[in-house]
Amino acid sequence: MSASTSGCRRAARGLGTIARTRLAAFGFAAFWFAAVAGVVVFSADGALAADAARADCPPSAAPIDAEHFRAALRDAVADHGFLWRIERDGRVSYLYGTIHVAGPEWMFPGTLTKQALAASDTVALELDLLDPGLAGRLANSAKASAGEALPAELTERIDRRTLAECMDPARLRALAPEFQVAALGVAAARREGVDAAYAIDLVLAVAGRVLGKQVVSLETPESQAGALRAPTREATIELVRDGLDDLDSGHAGALVARLADVWRTSDLAALDDYARWCGCARSDADRQAMKVLIDDRNVLLAARIDALHGTGHAVFAAVGSLHMIGPQGLPALMRGRGFRVDRLVPAP
Repeated sequence: MSASTSGCRRAARGLGTIARTRLAAFGFAAFWFAAVAGVVVFSADGALAADAARADCPPSAAPIDAEHFRAALRDAVADHGFLWRIERDGRVSYLYGTIHVAGPEWMFPGTLTKQALAASDTVALELDLLDPGLAGRLANSAKASAGEALPAELTERIDRRTLAECMDPARLRALAPEFQVAALGVAAARREGVDAAYAIDLVLAVAGRVLGKQVVSLETPESQAGALRAPTREATIELVRDGLDDLDSGHAGALVARLADVWRTSDLAALDDYARWCGCARSDADRQAMKVLIDDRNVLLAARIDALHGTGHAVFAAVGSLHMIGPQGLPALMRGRGFRVDRLVPAP
């Protein structure tokens, strides 16, 4: 075996881990690629909705009209997720760990989270999916390009999975192979009682506008696409195969359900222990994949939050909860940048 072939196989194994990690954690990239694919739509009148479903399809999200949204936003009391207060230079901002699938009964921010939102002038998300300027860039980042055809065996598996999840095969095939699998993973989450139509990031994008806040993106579609794109055809094939195996076995769905419950109950100890129970950080390749997907992006996210705060904004920065844990998590990085960091949810 040549050194180059060996290197490609090592890269493919690492990218297979990326597929498992992404599908298990439902990182934001998987969510917005699913949105591009049409799994989730946002209606013109401000209601959340999902594609229509056959009788044997997984349950679809119930539409939430603007009046119901405002009432639920006003009345929600219980806090979910993970919230920190950060302070420097006499100004206060916030870090909020989100999840990219949720249930309608726990999708709205509770009392402490709403207070933090009210005290902020800017809601900063990984990507603001309601920004019309991102639509074309999202589509371009996710679409298939020449030379990305998969082996017939994998194409047939994707088609079977697509039909089982009540998705449009033609629309899904417009996406690059990596993103087809990501979209299938988001769709399959509905069978676990959670839906990307209720994603906390999307709820906050709406809430920020309802509350009159500036809503901004911390990342770009192109940078997030880079975290999921495989560098070679061999690596793409391995990534797709591993992702489909995890979906077909139910492993990905079980991880989604557990992570959703961790977020719902604000179980920070379990979140901190994610690398052990997810089964996605057992080897050097696994850990390198986690570093690319989480730690490396954290450095850039922290710099962007710091820059917004430094220009006089009170920032409510909401990103996936896995970006909040460990020595390279955002609370630790903001401490290193001279912020005082105090946890609010769960209570210390």
